Amino acid sequence: MDRGVIASLLRHPLNAAVVLLDTDGQPLAANAMARELGLPERLSRYCQQLAGARQQLAHQDAVACPLPGEGCRLEGWLSSVQSPAAVPLGYLYSVASDTEARNARWTIAMQSAGHSLWDWDIVADTISRTAPAHTNSPVPTGMGLLDEVHPEDQLQLRQAIAAHLHDPQVPFACQFRLRQADGSWHWVLDRGQVITRAGDGQPLRMVGTYTDIQQQKSLEDELRSQQALLQRAQRVAGMGSWVWEPQRGRVQWSDEFAAAIGWGDEPLPSGRQWLRILSNEARRHLFGSWRRLLDDAAGGSFDLTWGRDPVTQQQLRIWVELDYDSAGVLQRVLGQVQNISNQRRTDALIRWRTELLNRVSALGRIGGCEIEVDTRAMQWTEECYRIHGLRKAPVTLDQALDLYTPDSRDGFEAALLRIAEGGLPEQLDLCFYRPSGQRVWVQVLIELDQREGLPERYVVLFRDITREREADERLELLAHYDLLTGLPNRMLLREQGSEAIIEARERGAILAMLFIDLDGFKTINDTFGHATGDMLLKAAAARLHQNLRNADLFARFNGDEFIVILRNLVEPEDAGHVARKLIASLAEPLYREDATLKVGASVGIALLDEGRNDFDTLLRAADAAMHAAKEAGRNTYQYYSQDALARTQRRVEIEHALHGAVERDEFSLVYQPLVHANGDPVPSIEALLRWNSNRIGPCNPAEFIPIAEKCGEIIHIGDWVLQEVCRQAVVWQQSGLQFDRVAVNVSALQLRDRGFAERVVSICQQSGWPAQRLELELTESALIRDTDALRQCFDVFEQHGIPLAVDDFGTGFSNLHYLNRFPVQRLKIDRSFVQGMLHDAGTAEVTQAIVHLGHALGMRVVAEGVETLAEAAMLKQQGCDELQGYLYSRPLRPREMVQWLRNGPAELLDIPPVAAISAISATH
Repeated sequence: MDRGVIASLLRHPLNAAVVLLDTDGQPLAANAMARELGLPERLSRYCQQLAGARQQLAHQDAVACPLPGEGCRLEGWLSSVQSPAAVPLGYLYSVASDTEARNARWTIAMQSAGHSLWDWDIVADTISRTAPAHTNSPVPTGMGLLDEVHPEDQLQLRQAIAAHLHDPQVPFACQFRLRQADGSWHWVLDRGQVITRAGDGQPLRMVGTYTDIQQQKSLEDELRSQQALLQRAQRVAGMGSWVWEPQRGRVQWSDEFAAAIGWGDEPLPSGRQWLRILSNEARRHLFGSWRRLLDDAAGGSFDLTWGRDPVTQQQLRIWVELDYDSAGVLQRVLGQVQNISNQRRTDALIRWRTELLNRVSALGRIGGCEIEVDTRAMQWTEECYRIHGLRKAPVTLDQALDLYTPDSRDGFEAALLRIAEGGLPEQLDLCFYRPSGQRVWVQVLIELDQREGLPERYVVLFRDITREREADERLELLAHYDLLTGLPNRMLLREQGSEAIIEARERGAILAMLFIDLDGFKTINDTFGHATGDMLLKAAAARLHQNLRNADLFARFNGDEFIVILRNLVEPEDAGHVARKLIASLAEPLYREDATLKVGASVGIALLDEGRNDFDTLLRAADAAMHAAKEAGRNTYQYYSQDALARTQRRVEIEHALHGAVERDEFSLVYQPLVHANGDPVPSIEALLRWNSNRIGPCNPAEFIPIAEKCGEIIHIGDWVLQEVCRQAVVWQQSGLQFDRVAVNVSALQLRDRGFAERVVSICQQSGWPAQRLELELTESALIRDTDALRQCFDVFEQHGIPLAVDDFGTGFSNLHYLNRFPVQRLKIDRSFVQGMLHDAGTAEVTQAIVHLGHALGMRVVAEGVETLAEAAMLKQQGCDELQGYLYSRPLRPREMVQWLRNGPAELLDIPPVAAISAISATH
């Protein structure tokens, strides 16, 4: 379901716990009250048990749905949320918030409140809404709703909608009469707001709620009728009278008196017989009141309980006037009586309702106050005092507004003015600080009460929405800030960066973007784990931040990449000065337990100019400059240049061309033999990958393989290589060609791929090639991170006898510990050592040390890149086991490799080394 609909539903100011469910009955969202009750967890736990209730909604609008739970039983109602086509979108589960009255009466009252949600697609002119359970109102779509509105109310509804669509600051709220299915009219209160607008400001979508207020309107009419009757009764003075003559012992009653006390057709008692109608307690109270009247020798009043039966007793208020003669003898007593039984009952009901209202207000955190328009005098409820953190004492409007922030205070005053001038009721979100300093958000509903005979007054309801606003602020934080470093993320960076670029263009200021990539972070993250990597990122971000100005923008862009936007530079060279400071800030190593961690930074700088005048072009230029800094040796900075952009574009072109290259049959394999130094005529063969792209032409493996590893295509390509090598080896074997093994280079990314070892074994079995004769050549970086997945992979290799070799040994991490951890059988000396050993004694010592090391660990040593007889002779002297290079053969196509295997290396040994070198320009 759409986020705007959900947000509108959960912000609806209902004093209830509300949970929105998906079509399977699982909770999607809940308001604050529902979360306090733990309602989402209960609904999730009893999802299956409520399946029957959801099925009943196909035949009725709402279903009573009791929900068992710890310590109490929640009486809730389940209703369906449907589209205009009557397609179920989800369910709504609601429970009244008064925990003291969670029973069926309040549940039915909540369900019968007449609340409904609507969603208007303005462009399509379609409306979807939920119908209240107790109404039979139609569900029109689009502006067809106006046809169901009373003709006298259509104009004001159109005006209210038009005003809000034109100006979002004008809230939409309107009361009108809506036609029901039976043809009758019901009053409804409609509220809503536009939640989506097009780029040109045109409204696209509007969401809101309407409430059936027919009952309230009926109650208002009834109240006005009762008020008229009361005024008429007061005019006719409907009170009974009586006379008592003590000397004659006679009492006279008027007919109005009999009516007042509810006497029937029988004659009223005479003399003192009427005292028998009174209870003993009532007689004692009467005699006591009578003595006080005689002592004062003046009239007065007192209350009297008439009748003995508690069910039919009447509460009377009696007024008495004493009539004395000239001698001071009491001649008669004149009196009037009024039956106040109803008043007593009403007073008791008002007290009960007031107590109940206070309890409901406390539970819903809803306070109220009245403000007289002319005097601005205020009356607050107890909950309103509690919300504002004030003691119960007289408070003026100005004193209350002093607690609010300036914006909230101005907004409240402006709303009062608009309503006083005839505006509709308004709803505002306001912020204030309690005397304790705690920040509080309240949702305020303001209406003008204009009753005859009473001064105009504002009726204001306050609902504490602090928790909801804090939740929104947390969502805002998650949406725009990086949780690890606390820096702005790329979304917020784009917003702020675009504004900074526009400002710099308007002012003609110098602006630079720095693209920072941490050097060495991936190795540390792979070696020590993500927890250490996260700690390193936080520390690096803090150091970089300390060397920036407050006006500069700093954000984490992605992984170990950061972006800095420098504003208001004096000279373009200042960007380089800042880059040097940032690089230097990372020079000091970090310490983690017993490990020393150190990273550098490669920084690319792009300046704002005519060719790069927006965020995206500036970002691409800075990214290209950063890659140029890496190629320049890392831990340095480079300004953007066209060459850097060309290299970046080249990487992108290669990455795009790699996708689907296997399916387009663009890859091929060449093979280079490895000969035994001891003269054994049976050589081994290494498979080397070549790529001739239909899009970009031939591409060197040193260029495309790192890109394939970064984009993940290396896994697909690697599987193809293994299948092709095994297939070709089987063909050669069946042709009677003699060779020891075939070797294939394997990427670290392939080793980390789940199921790789099993795929290697499966490929060997399907092709019919012995797994013991397929050697996998690994780089040192592939063995750095000792993980359970890597160990499991090598265990599979060891179980099936698949040999392993370390390629380019001595140029990588060179941690000898991993040679003992993993089943490695061969070390391959990198060609850079072989080519330098004749001219540098130190290099020759390194190759000798590698040979000794390999033999000490029980491994065989292979030298690659052998191009001269002198190099071959020295390597044989040092004890190297196998040799590989142009001296013996260049990489050969499969047919050429067949010829080489048949003739042996003797023919190629007669070829001068220079001719062999010129035979091919590059090898892998």
